[in-house]
Formats: sequence, C-alpha cells, structure tokens
Amino acid sequence: MSLRARPEPLPLAGFTVGVTAARRAAELGALLERRGAEVLHAAAIRIVPVADDTELHAATGQLVNHPPDIVVITTGIGFRGWVEAADGWGIGEELIGALRRATLLSRGPKSRGAVRAAGLTDAWSPPSESSAEVLEHLLASDLEGVRVAVQLHGEPLPDFVDALRCAGAQVIQVPVYRWVLPEDLAPLDRLLAAVLDGSLDAVSFTSAPAAASMLSRADELGVLGPLLQRLRRDVLVACVGPVTAGPLVARDVPTVQPERSRIGALVRTLSEALPARAPRWPVAGHVLELRGHAAVVDGVLRAVPPTPMALLRMLVARPGRVVPRAELLSVMPAAGDDEHAVETAVARLRAALGAPRLVQTVVKRGYRLALEPGDCR
Repeated sequence: MSLRARPEPLPLAGFTVGVTAARRAAELGALLERRGAEVLHAAAIRIVPVADDTELHAATGQLVNHPPDIVVITTGIGFRGWVEAADGWGIGEELIGALRRATLLSRGPKSRGAVRAAGLTDAWSPPSESSAEVLEHLLASDLEGVRVAVQLHGEPLPDFVDALRCAGAQVIQVPVYRWVLPEDLAPLDRLLAAVLDGSLDAVSFTSAPAAASMLSRADELGVLGPLLQRLRRDVLVACVGPVTAGPLVARDVPTVQPERSRIGALVRTLSEALPARAPRWPVAGHVLELRGHAAVVDGVLRAVPPTPMALLRMLVARPGRVVPRAELLSVMPAAGDDEHAVETAVARLRAALGAPRLVQTVVKRGYRLALEPGDCR
C-alpha cells in the first residue's frame, strides 16, 4: 500500500503579517490569508477628500486659465479624483480641454488607465513606473519656460519639483489628495506594539505616506529607536515598490520588493522571503523549522502556544546545548521561581511538536534541543 505524501504547509502558515494600507487593505489581507498568514491590519493613513481641498481648487483654476505644456499624472485614483472634483466645481470640461492640449505623461498603467478613461491619451509612461524615470525623461528635453503641472500623490515631491525648476520649467503643483494620520490611532498603535514585542513577522507597505506615517507615529510615542532596531533586524519589511520604500530606506531599514509594483506580486514576494528566513535544524531524526507562532516538523505545521514557543526559541538559540531550568524560567514571568512550571511547559511543548524526542531532558541540569552543535545551520 502506498502512502500519500503529506501536503506542504502553506507558504505563510505560522507567520503574522502587518498590513498598513488604507486602500485595498481587504484585498491584500485576503491574499495573505489565502497563503496561510495571520493578518494584523492597521491603516497608517487616511485620505483628505479632494473636494474639500482649496489648494486643489486654486491649482485647477490656474491650469484652466493658463493651460500647461506638460502634465505628469502620478496615480490613477488621484487623477480620477481631480476630474471628479473639477466636475463638482463646474469646471470639469474646461480642465479636460486644457489637459487635451498638453502632453500627458503617466507614471504607470493605473494612471494611464485613468487618463484614457477620461477620453485623453498619454504620450509616454516609464517601464519602471517610477517618478525618477519620469524626471529623467523630462530633463532630457529643453524645459526653459515650459509649464509643467505635476499631480502629487499624497505627499510633496520637493526633489522632483526643484529639479524641474532648476532646468528652467515653470512648475504648477497639483495636490489632488493629501494623506494624514487616521482619526483613530489605536489600531496603528497596536501594530507598532506588535512589532516591538516580536509578535509580528513582517509588515507590508503599499504607499510611501503609510511608511512615513508609521515612523512619525513611532516618533511621537517615543519608540522610533526600538522600532527601527526591530525593522532592521527581526521583522521583514515588504514594500510594493521603490517609491514606497523611500522613507524606510532613508532610515537604513532593509526592504524586499517585487519586480512589478502590484499587490499580487507583493504577496508572492512575502511568500518566498518569509519561509526563506525561517531557521531549520535536523533534530533527533526529524527536521524542525521555526516560524513566527508555529513550528514545522517534517513538513507538518504545528501550532505552539506562546509559553512553550518562548521555551522553544530559547532552546533553538543554543541548539544542542543544555539550557538550565532557571534560564527557561526567565521567559515565564508568571511562574515565579517554580521550576515545576518549566516541566509542565516542556511537556506542553513536546505535545505541540508531536515528537517528544526533539526536546531532551538532561537530569539535574535542564533541557536541550536533541542535536549536536555542528548539525545546526
């Protein structure tokens, strides 16, 4: 009789991933959960409605009265919101007419789709979908006296705008929407706490304002230093693209990014990067892999309760070496100095792993992960 092969655990099973997105958070969360992750969502930003923004109204009126030569469209949602706001102010047709006479540059396929949905045609879009490549394209031409309108995407672009002005362009900034902190900061504070206490394995970002907002909130709470230490060392930071990663890279936080700036590609990148970080050991004839809140033993996912998991982490930190009961007690604050509590927790750990021989008792000394030090990797 042939034995059926056990199915491999889902790539993100056992990991907890933070989602900071304000838009499309449900879609991103569902994709992560489909691959086995537990998701902690906390929007790091919210959008100020464009119709309430007097700066946008003023910029739109300026462009209608004195049409630009070139318009840079950075986001699809921003462009659509701009047109809808202009319609609400009664100058929608005039705005479309001014844009039709200009050369339109789209930063990516979403902005291109929004432009074409408005009955307009863009002249060029960068393969990289990056503002840097748009700027390089613009600077390749003579910009002396050229009127360039730049649709901002939630935050200022001072370097982009300054470079155009230095090249002689007249720049009109179009603040289509602005990002601000959420009205309810409790979810974001919980996400920050999860990063700091080690219960989060990865955190994802789909916009630069969300990354900047989380760092700003940590600074307000006085925990920016510890947060950066965690993000640099223990927590995988995944960004949808290089623009999104900008505020984090500026703080020396390493990030992973997909080749294409898409939510699906971001999830695939996480699904590859997180398991690759999970340590593995040959232990007592088994293969043990340690994930965020679970272990994988011989390819089978095993849920491990918090206290036994704390013991397991201490044991794997010194694989093959004896860890005294007193040291194991240090990660069990509720147990006080009761060494019997360690025995109970170890019994629970063995039961959770489904392989009692993984954790060996060393009489009168403590416990060890049952492998030789040279076997670990």
